[in-house]
Amino acid sequence: MKIKKAGIILKKGFKEPRKISGEIINWFAGKGVETLVDQVTKDLDIIIILGGDGTLLQISDKASRYGIPVMGINLGGLGFLTAVSVRERFEALELLLQDKMKVEKRLLLKTRLLGGNEPESKSTGYLYALNDVVISKGDIEQIVNFRTWSDQEFITTYRADGLIFSTPTGSTAYNLSAGGPIVQPQLPCMLVTPICPFMLESRPVLLSPNVTLITQLAGKADNVKVIVDGRFTWKMVENSRLEIKTANNPLYLISMPQKGYFEILRNKLNWGGTGHKIPKLPE
Repeated sequence: MKIKKAGIILKKGFKEPRKISGEIINWFAGKGVETLVDQVTKDLDIIIILGGDGTLLQISDKASRYGIPVMGINLGGLGFLTAVSVRERFEALELLLQDKMKVEKRLLLKTRLLGGNEPESKSTGYLYALNDVVISKGDIEQIVNFRTWSDQEFITTYRADGLIFSTPTGSTAYNLSAGGPIVQPQLPCMLVTPICPFMLESRPVLLSPNVTLITQLAGKADNVKVIVDGRFTWKMVENSRLEIKTANNPLYLISMPQKGYFEILRNKLNWGGTGHKIPKLPE
C-alpha cells in the first residue's frame, strides 16, 4: 500500500487522541507522508482512527464510498473494530507502510424510510450502517408488532420491543446482547434479531445479502425510533415502511496481521478467563 496522504480522525472531547495524533503526524512527516486531521477527502490513501468503535462508525460511510482503507487505534472501550492497541501504534504504522497489514472487506447496510404522513418519517435517501439498523420502541409498557418481508416473501409479524438488522461486523454489537449469533465478518449475510420478543418461538435469522428487507408497523405505536449505527435517525409511523439492503461498497478495515478474529473475541469477551492457554492443534 503506497501512502502519500493520511487522514487522522480524533475521538471528540478527549486530550489523549490529540496528543497521540501529534506523535503520528511527526512520525508520518519523517516518512514523507502528508496528514489531514478530522477530515475525510477523496484523495486520502488511509484513514487512522484515534478513539473507539463509535468514532470509526461515524466515518465508515464516507470511507467506503471513497474506497479508503481504515485502521483503528483503540482509545475507547472494547474496540472490536479499532483492534490496534495504543502500544502497537508505531509497529502497526511501520507494517502499514511496508504493506504487511491485514485488509478485510466489511459489508455495510443501506436503509431508508418510505411513506408516512409525519415530517419525521420523510426520508431524504439512503443512510449507511457498518454495524446495525435498529427499530426501538420508546414506551416501556407497549409491545410493537412489526410485519417483515424478505423481497416478496413474508417472514412473520414480530411482537417485540424492537428489531435489529445487523451486518456480520455488527453481530458483536447490540445483536450479541439481544441473543443473536456471532458471525465471522467474511460471511456475506444479514441478520434479523428481535429485541425481547413476546414470542418464545421467535429466533434470529440469517439471510442472503442479495435480499431487500421491508418492515412495517402492524398497527399504531408511539415513539418508535429508527437508529442507524447508534444515531437516532427517523420516527416510524403506522403507514411508513423501513427498507434495508446491503450497500454496494464495502469498508476496507485494516488490522494487525498476527491477530485472528477469534483471538480478538477471546480477549474482548474474556472467553476462557484470563491467562487461558491456547492448545496446540492436534496433528
